[in-house]
Amino acid sequence: MDKIKECEEKLKGMFEYYDEISLFNSEKVLKAFQDCNVSGRHFFGSTGYGYGDEGRDKLCEVFAKIFGGEKAIVSPLITCGSHALNIALFGLARPNDVIFSITGDPYDTLGEVVYDKKGLGSLPDFGVKFEKIELKNGELDEEQAVNYVKINQPKIVYVQRSRGYSIRDALSVEKMQAIFSKIKQVSPNSYIMVDNCYGEFVEKKEPLQVGADVIVGSLIKNAGGSLAPTGAYIVGTEKAVNLIANRFTSASLGSEVGSFEMGYRQFFQGLFLAPHITVGAIKGMYLIGEIMNSLGYNIMPKSNQKTFDIIKSIEFNSEKELIDFVQTIQRFSPVDSNVVPEPWDMPGYTEKVIMAAGTFVGGASIELSCDCPIKKPYWAYLQGGITYEHCKIVAKELYKKFTNC
Repeated sequence: MDKIKECEEKLKGMFEYYDEISLFNSEKVLKAFQDCNVSGRHFFGSTGYGYGDEGRDKLCEVFAKIFGGEKAIVSPLITCGSHALNIALFGLARPNDVIFSITGDPYDTLGEVVYDKKGLGSLPDFGVKFEKIELKNGELDEEQAVNYVKINQPKIVYVQRSRGYSIRDALSVEKMQAIFSKIKQVSPNSYIMVDNCYGEFVEKKEPLQVGADVIVGSLIKNAGGSLAPTGAYIVGTEKAVNLIANRFTSASLGSEVGSFEMGYRQFFQGLFLAPHITVGAIKGMYLIGEIMNSLGYNIMPKSNQKTFDIIKSIEFNSEKELIDFVQTIQRFSPVDSNVVPEPWDMPGYTEKVIMAAGTFVGGASIELSCDCPIKKPYWAYLQGGITYEHCKIVAKELYKKFTNC
């Protein structure tokens, strides 16, 4: 299709930029596998307590090496990214401590974890307070953040790298570095914790390399390379990860237990593929975004702007257009293409949510998927794509669908 070729030509420079990032991160991952002496025996699992589970321990070692941490917890026993964030917050915080977010509210599924006062076992039940400042014109409010930290010395400074359902760009590692160094100067004992979901391998550096103490992410997003069937990771300083490990299992057990009989090959192989898969998804998002932009729809980030996660936000004029877009993504998915998604009350969200997720791994947003709350303004949040070719096919179909809208 001529329109697809036209958009690809316009995006050529951006594609070349991300191809170079893919090569850089692929070399980094390969070297970590080599330096850690990954072997075929590490693919096998264990049962029971999991004492001496070499595969588990080696996977944690490789993750720590790649992301610039001292220690890691990488486990299929962690159900999702939100679960991992919950574990990390509970592991680091103590009664009367303050968690201070410099990126506003956390992602929707953490709302009840930090705010709930219904006795559900959330952080407020244990006397942990949550404070926040909003972004300033979509950017970190450095002055206000540093002043707050200097005066209040919060236990945790919380950062959400990706946009969630906010209308803003994701945060770059460069912007994190500038504020992290100042936070550490005025409050060296505060833990800087980053929700790294959707941001892994999008840049050459990760947040731990610029001053973060802990990063957390899901394995069914970037870091799992579309092969990890479940799980999440927590990587950081040894001190921080040990505290979190005691919450994940028990204060007497830490990281010494945790079995997974099915083995770890998919996790290792997915991690190896992750830089390539991530950049393929980014290129797919740029193409679909440019197609929709050519039809008059507002997109974020723009086609000439670098992205710092794998999400493309697209604004629609009506609820019907939004739903039509999501249903088109589902219709051209490899799995459950016959299913017609509708808005529904999804656990952890305040508004009805519609989600296209015709994925091989249930809900895996490194695969081409789309989800959004049904509210004004009508923004769809598109992410993933195992292959650029799949994204290209979907772009062609979307152009046909919305040309006459």
